[in-house]
Amino acid sequence: MDPVFLKIGSFTIAWYGVLITLGIVAGVWVGTRLARQRGLNVDLFNDMILWMIIWGLVGARLVFVLTSWEQFANIPFPRVLLDIINLRQGGISIHGGLIGGILVLIYYTRRHKLNFYEYADLCVPGVAFGIIGGRIGNIMNGTDTVGRVTGWPIGYRWPDSARAFHEGMCVRNPNPDMDLSRYCQEIGGQLVMTAPVHFTQLYGVIIGIILSVASYFWLRSRKAGWAFWQFWLWYSILRAGIEETFRLNPLPLKTYLNQGLQAPGIGLFTDTHLISLPLIIVSILMLIRIRNQPDTHPTEQIVSSPVGGRPAERP
Repeated sequence: MDPVFLKIGSFTIAWYGVLITLGIVAGVWVGTRLARQRGLNVDLFNDMILWMIIWGLVGARLVFVLTSWEQFANIPFPRVLLDIINLRQGGISIHGGLIGGILVLIYYTRRHKLNFYEYADLCVPGVAFGIIGGRIGNIMNGTDTVGRVTGWPIGYRWPDSARAFHEGMCVRNPNPDMDLSRYCQEIGGQLVMTAPVHFTQLYGVIIGIILSVASYFWLRSRKAGWAFWQFWLWYSILRAGIEETFRLNPLPLKTYLNQGLQAPGIGLFTDTHLISLPLIIVSILMLIRIRNQPDTHPTEQIVSSPVGGRPAERP
């Protein structure tokens, strides 16, 4: 795996940025098409998307820095300020990006006296596509969002050629829960981690695909906000259950840890676990509330498949 998509002299473009951008572009196309079908303000929606992307990046980086401050704590001032804003070195939080985008959406809908949920629903496919692109980018980066060592048959042994992965994982970590260096050995003059790990990056891709497909059915609802809260519910459930449980992250609440060559490779609870639990509860309560409210979209309104095809009436 090579994190660099294109290199011209000292200037490099990473796969991570390219793939997330493609996901966003696909999401903007889908959202714009849906906005036009529903008679919403397409130009205003496109303005929203631009600022949601900008402030989403700010939020994504800010939350990452706050939850991973140990990576910056020993960097002298003022260099630490440059490292904090240097997105090219990686490190963003999906939850932070979502918060930044939502704050922009709240601002626009209040300023123009619009229904927040009508426009928030349109962003769901784009976020799902962005998750797919971002997680494939993580695979290319190697060390990003790596899983715990596991003895389960689904464990993935990264190839010796995945230099970025081995360079990151074979460095001794002062946190024993995070240290994988004991599973490394020298092969061909390079330290290589030979233990199988959970392929959590691939788990994330699968989650993005599930959310992308499900968003089409959620968007058929006549109730504004249904797709928005369904996304938060299922993203939180899938992320916490399928990905984060097996991901090599610090455990601020050390409830359970069982990793190794004869173990499942499970750790509870990470920051994402702790964030996801209240989000699941809030999402369920909001979905119940929305379900009991009158329809927002006209009964005769129909939605075509975002990728083309035959229109389908909403239930």
